[in-house]
Amino acid sequence: MTKKGTELKMAISAVLCLFILVLAIRQGSVYISLKELFGIIAGHITGKGPGENVSPMMDSIFWTIRMPRAIMAFLVGGALSVSGACMQALLQNPLASSYTLGVSSGASLGAAIVMILEISVPVLAGFMLPFAGFVFGLATVAVALLLASAIDRSVSNTTVVLIGMILSLFVNGMMNLLSTLNSDHSKQLVLWMMGSFSARGWKHCAILFPVCVIGFICLMLMSRKMDIMSFGDLQAQAMGVDAKRTKIIAIIICSLLTGTSVAFTGVIGFVDLAAPHIVRKIFGPAHKLVLPMSFIYGGAFMALCDLISRTLLSPREIPVGAVTALIGAPFFAYVFFASRRKRA
Repeated sequence: MTKKGTELKMAISAVLCLFILVLAIRQGSVYISLKELFGIIAGHITGKGPGENVSPMMDSIFWTIRMPRAIMAFLVGGALSVSGACMQALLQNPLASSYTLGVSSGASLGAAIVMILEISVPVLAGFMLPFAGFVFGLATVAVALLLASAIDRSVSNTTVVLIGMILSLFVNGMMNLLSTLNSDHSKQLVLWMMGSFSARGWKHCAILFPVCVIGFICLMLMSRKMDIMSFGDLQAQAMGVDAKRTKIIAIIICSLLTGTSVAFTGVIGFVDLAAPHIVRKIFGPAHKLVLPMSFIYGGAFMALCDLISRTLLSPREIPVGAVTALIGAPFFAYVFFASRRKRA
C-alpha cells in the first residue's frame, strides 16, 4: 500500500468517524440541528452561553445527556478495540479478545460486587469502580492463562481462548446468582450484564479519557514488538524480544482499558473482535496503524450501536450489548470458520 493511499484511507476513516459521532449526538427524541449543535458547543467553550435561538432545555439535553453519552460510547469502543487488537497479536489468534478471554466478564463481576456491597475506599474516591474492574479483569485473564498452561503444556492459543470463554460463562453464572440473591439490585445487575450507556455523563468521561490516553500511548510504544510477536514467541525471542515480559505488560494494560470501560458500562462484547479485523483488512498488519485505526473504528462502531439501541424502539431503549452481539456473533462465526479453512 502506498503512503498516499494509506493517508487517504485514514482521512476518509476520520471523516466517517466524525460523521457518525455527530449523528449520534444529533439524533434522538429531540432533533438538534447543526447550527444549534455548534452554537451550544461554542457557547460552553467560550462561556457565553448557547445563544438566544437555543432553549435551555435543548442546551441541557445536548450538553448534559447526548454529548457525554456519545463521547463515552466512542471512548469505550476505542478502548475495547485497541485491547482486542493487542490480544490478537500477543496470542496469534484471530478469535482472541478481552471479551473471549473473560476480562470483560471478570471486570463486570468486580464492579457488581462493589455496587452490591457498597464498598467505598476514600483514597480511591470516584475510581473505586474502575479499580475493581481492572483487578477482577486482570485476575480472570490470569486464571485463564494458568488453567491453559496446566491443561496444555504448549499453551496453544486456541486452548487459551476456549478456557477464557469457559471462565466467561462461569463468571456470568456468578452474576446471575448475585442478581437472584440480591433482589434489590437485580434490575441494575441485569442491565449491567447487557451493557448500557444510560446516565453516563462528563464525570465518567473524565475518568475514562486519561486511562484511554495512557493505555493507548503505552501500547503504541510496544507496536513494533507486537509486529514481531505476531509471528510467534520463538521468532520474537530470536529477534531479541522478551515475549513473556511483553505479554505480561500488554495484558495488564489491556485489562486496565477493558476493566475501566466495563466498570462504567457493563459487559459489551464483540466490538473488540470485529473492529481490529476490519482495520487489518483495510490497513494491513502493522500495529502502528492497526492500533490508532482500531480505536477510531471501534469508537465509531460503538457510537453507532448506542444510537441504534436508543432510537430503534424509542422511547424504549435496547441494551447496547444486545446490539453489538447481534452484529458481532455472526462476525465471530465467520472469523472462526475462515481461520479453519486457512489451516485445512
